[in-house]
Amino acid sequence: MAITETDVLLVRQVRAGDAEAWRQLIERFEGRLLAFVDSRLHDRAASEDVVQETFIGFLTSLPHYDEKRDIEAYLFSIAAHKLTDHLRKQGRRPIDQFGSDDHGRPLEEVAGGGRAASSIARSGERKRAEDKLLTEAMGQLVREWLARGDFDRLCCMELLIVKGWANKDAAAHLEITEQAVASFKFQTIARLKEMARRAGLSLEELGDS
Repeated sequence: MAITETDVLLVRQVRAGDAEAWRQLIERFEGRLLAFVDSRLHDRAASEDVVQETFIGFLTSLPHYDEKRDIEAYLFSIAAHKLTDHLRKQGRRPIDQFGSDDHGRPLEEVAGGGRAASSIARSGERKRAEDKLLTEAMGQLVREWLARGDFDRLCCMELLIVKGWANKDAAAHLEITEQAVASFKFQTIARLKEMARRAGLSLEELGDS
C-alpha cells in the first residue's frame, strides 16, 4: 500500500513537533495496534505497554523514516519487534509462578548457600513489584512528555533506557549536547526513584550517572 500525501503531511508535522498531529497519528493507529498485540499477549495492560513502546520507537526512528514507506506497515513492524522483545523478556524470568527457575529447578536448589526457598520467592515477588512500578512510572512520564510535546526528552530516554545507548551516542543521534542528555537522564531517574519511594519500593539499580 503506497503512502498518501495526507500521511506524508502528517509525518512531517509530527517531525516538526506538532502535538496535534501526534495526537491524530495515535488516534488513527492505536486501536489496530492494540488489537494486533493483544491477540498475541491476551493481557490488556501488557499490550498497552507494548503499543506505547511502539509509538516511542516510531518517534525515535523519525529522523531515518522513508516517507515513501506506508505508515501503518511501518508501525506494525515496530510493534512486532516490541512484541518479540516483550515475549523474550517473559521467557527469561528467573522465577516463575510455579516456584522454579527457567531450567525447572526447585527454588531450594536455586537458592544455594542455605538460603530458604521462601526468601527467594519473596525476592521474586519484590522484583516483580519493582518491575511493575517501573513500567507504570515510565508510562506516566511518557504521557506527561507527550502532553507537552517534549519529544527530545522522549526520544532521548528511549535511546538510553530501552536501547541502552551511551549518552554521547544519544546526543549525536538527536543532535543535542551531551549535557542535555545527562540532564534528561538525571531528572528522569530522580522522578522514577521518588515514585518508588512513595510506593515503599526501591529502584536503586537505576544509576544516577
